[in-house]
Amino acid sequence: MELRHAALTALQTADPEEKCQLASVIRAQFASYSIAIDSIPEPPSLPGRPAQPRLVPPPEVPRRSPFTPEGRAALIHAVCHIEFNAINLALDAVWRFAGLPAEYYRDWVRVAAEEAEHFSLLRRHLQSLGHDYGDFAAHDGLWEMAEKTRNDPVARMALVPRTLEARGLDATPLIQARLRQVGTQDALEACALLDIILRDEVGHVAIGNRWYRWLCARDGLDPLAHYKGLARTHRAPRLKPPYNDAARRAAGFTEAELQALRDAG
Repeated sequence: MELRHAALTALQTADPEEKCQLASVIRAQFASYSIAIDSIPEPPSLPGRPAQPRLVPPPEVPRRSPFTPEGRAALIHAVCHIEFNAINLALDAVWRFAGLPAEYYRDWVRVAAEEAEHFSLLRRHLQSLGHDYGDFAAHDGLWEMAEKTRNDPVARMALVPRTLEARGLDATPLIQARLRQVGTQDALEACALLDIILRDEVGHVAIGNRWYRWLCARDGLDPLAHYKGLARTHRAPRLKPPYNDAARRAAGFTEAELQALRDAG
């Protein structure tokens, strides 16, 4: 079996449950795969995803208060959608970029499987609230950056895991604080799920940092200076405080990078 083709098959899969199962199988069977060094032609219509949720521009996603049951369901749905996108992003990182070390592929297969676990946890919680994935509108910002960086693994590592996904390190404690303020059983259960996700996401962002720096070293690039250029070129969103410095340090951001983040914010 060939790993990158298997990852592409999972990426093309539209059914969320089947996609999660495939991501888990690929991780469990990683040692049995070969890794092709050739480029794979890109099929149309990536990624595979269900007909719902309806995708709208970010400003059109309705904002609801977590102090209502419907609002909490919408909040969980938004995080669930992020995790679904994160499965696709990790699978795309595996199949799209050829000729990298085996550890690169092992890392991103692990991320895909863990994101699938997160999605499944959140989806079950959403179902306990009387809803399901697809019931609320969502936006496609994460995948849009994947499209922008499709031809450059350095840009992909810089602007997806260590920029867009790292925003979750900052946002999660704020979301948890609001849910604790609500104080209902379902809100506190959601906080516990977010604890699991935050713990794992620190590791995922660390993987992005690791491979961004590896690629910069390979190509003779200064990581800090090159990041600023990539952010301008690809119009990465400007990150805003408060920042979760402890989580970012645990994910491998340097003090110089944290200071640059503060200066830009």
